[in-house]
Amino acid sequence: MQDFCFFKKGRHIAALERSDAEQSALLTEGGWEKLFEEVSAADAESALARLADMRKEESTTERAFVAGSVFSSLLTAISK
Repeated sequence: MQDFCFFKKGRHIAALERSDAEQSALLTEGGWEKLFEEVSAADAESALARLADMRKEESTTERAFVAGSVFSSLLTAISK
């Protein structure tokens, strides 16, 4: 397994081996923003799939938290 980092420019995301400093510098100079997420994967395609899964889980968790807060507030308001 290799460690991958991600770069974003507009709506495009690229996965790059973390050890590839030369390509990382080229992407940064080209206006790509380095994302904070890093994953271990067999290849770049698998790394991008894992990133998508992580973001989906994060979104689901946020929605569940908000829904729980709203439900709790409504329940409190109704019970008063």
